[in-house]
Amino acid sequence: MAVPVAFFAVFFAYPVAAITGRGLTVDGVWQFGRIGEVLGDPDIRGVLWFTTWQALASTGLTLLIALPAAYVFARLDFPGKQLLRAVVTVPFVLPTVVVGTAFLALLGRGGLLDELWGVRLDTSVWAILLAHVFFNYAVVVRTVGGLWSQLDPRQEEAARVLGAGRFAAWRRVTLPALVPAVAAAALMVFLFTFTSFGVVQILGGPAYSTLEVEIYRQTAQFLDLPTAAVLTLVQFAAVGAILAVHAWTVRRRESALKLVDPSRTARKPRGVGQWALLGGVLATVAALILVPLGVLVERSLDGPDGYGLGYYRALQSAGASGGTFLVPPLEAVWNSLEYALAATAIALVVGGLAAAALTRRAGRLVRGFDALLMLPLGVSAVTVGFGFLITLDEPPLDLRTSWILVPLAQALVGVPFVVRTMLPVLRAVDERLREAAAVLGASPLRVWREVDLPMVRRALLVAAGFAFAVSLGEFGATVFIARPDNPTLPVAVARLLGRAGDLNYGQAMALSTILMVVCAVALLVLERMRPDRSGSGEF
Repeated sequence: MAVPVAFFAVFFAYPVAAITGRGLTVDGVWQFGRIGEVLGDPDIRGVLWFTTWQALASTGLTLLIALPAAYVFARLDFPGKQLLRAVVTVPFVLPTVVVGTAFLALLGRGGLLDELWGVRLDTSVWAILLAHVFFNYAVVVRTVGGLWSQLDPRQEEAARVLGAGRFAAWRRVTLPALVPAVAAAALMVFLFTFTSFGVVQILGGPAYSTLEVEIYRQTAQFLDLPTAAVLTLVQFAAVGAILAVHAWTVRRRESALKLVDPSRTARKPRGVGQWALLGGVLATVAALILVPLGVLVERSLDGPDGYGLGYYRALQSAGASGGTFLVPPLEAVWNSLEYALAATAIALVVGGLAAAALTRRAGRLVRGFDALLMLPLGVSAVTVGFGFLITLDEPPLDLRTSWILVPLAQALVGVPFVVRTMLPVLRAVDERLREAAAVLGASPLRVWREVDLPMVRRALLVAAGFAFAVSLGEFGATVFIARPDNPTLPVAVARLLGRAGDLNYGQAMALSTILMVVCAVALLVLERMRPDRSGSGEF
C-alpha cells in the first residue's frame, strides 16, 4: 500500500487540501464563517439543488433505459453481439466534452432536430439528461449484465417449477442477487452525473450549473477562491456520504453466489416477448448512441463548399483557428496520445499495487483505502487541477513546467478503473495455489510471477485499455495545466467551441471525431482481449 498511499497523498490529498485551505484562511486564520455565507446564497443553493436532482434523475433514467439492455446482453445470443457491446461502450470512454459536442450537433442551433423539425433542446435540462444517459448507458450494461450473465438460470427455473410465476421467480431469486451490481452501477452513474462538468458546460448554457461547473466559474472566471473552497468541501462531503452509504448497503446485501460460465446462460431469443425486447434494445442503441455519433461525423464533413475534408485539413494550420492555438490543432492528437500512454503506465503501477493490497482483505484500514481510491471520480477535477498549479511549484516537486504534470492528473482518474478491473480477478485466484508455490520454495516475487500474473494478464490488458481511454478524455483538471503550446484533444475541442465562427465549430467537430475514432479503436482491441470471467459485475 505504500506506493499508492504516497501517490494519493502527494497528488490528490495535498493539492485539494492546499487549495481549500488557501480559500478559507486569511493571514493563517480559518474563516469558517465563510461557509455559512456561501451556503446562505440563494444562487448557490439553487446550484446545489440542481446538481442533486439532475444526478438523481439521470441515474434513474439511465437504469430505466439500460437495464433491459443488460438482460439482453446477459441472456440472449444474437449475431453481432460482441461488436454491439463495444459500440455501446464507446460513449463511456469518450470525453464529456465530445459527448456535449455530439448532442450540440444533434439538439443545438443548426443541429439535426433543428433542421428537420425546428426543435432545439440545447440549454435545456432534457439535453443534459439525455447526454448523461448516453454517457452512462454502458456502465449499467457492463456492470449489471456482467454479473447477470454468470448467474445460474436453473435457480430461477427451480422456483418456477415450485409454482412461482415468471415475475415472482425473478423478483425473489434473480433480483436479490443483482442488487449489489445494480447498486454499484447506480453509484458510478450518480458520481459521474453529480460531478458533471463538460456536458453541463456545453449543453446547459448560463441557465444551468452543477457544483463542478460553479467551482470552475468561481476559480477561473471570478478568482473567488473562498467560494470555490466551500463548494469543494460540500462536494467532498456529499461524495463521502454516498460512498459510505453504498459500502454499508452492499455489505448488508452481499451473499455467496453460484456463478457459471456466461457461455452457458445465453440462448437465442425465443418467443415474441424476447424478440420484441431485443428489437427495442437495438432501436434504443440506434437512437441514443449511433445517431449522436453519426451526426458528429456528418458535421465534421459538412463544410462551406459541401461535404469534404476541409475542416480536417484546417487542423494542420495554427492560423486557421483564428489565433486560438499557438500550434496546429492537429498536434493535440499526438500530445494526447503521449500523455495518455504515460498516464496509463502510472495508473497500472499504482492501481496494480493497490489491487494487490486490497486482495488481502486486511480489515477496516484496507476497506477505507478502497473507498479512498474512488474519491478522484467524485471530487472536483477542477479543484485538483488548480491545486496542482499552486502546490507543485516548489522543490522538490517543482513540476509546473514539466510535461509529467498532465499524465499525473490523468492517472488519478485511471487508477480507480485499474483497481476495479483487476481486483475481482485477483480475489478469484485460489489462495491455496500461492501457498503451494510458497511451500515448494518460491519467493513472493516468483509466486506473483508464476501464479498470479498468468491469471491476471488479460485483466491487466483490459485495465490498461480503460486507463488509456479515460486518460485520453480527462478534461476537468487538464484544462488548467495543459500548456497553450501543448494542448490535449479535449482542451482543444473546448477552446474551439468557445470561439465564434463556422470554421472553429467545424474543426471542433473534426477533432471530436478523431478522438472518438481513437477511443473506439482502443475499445475494440480491448474487447477482443477482455477476460472471459470476472467473477463480478465490475467493469
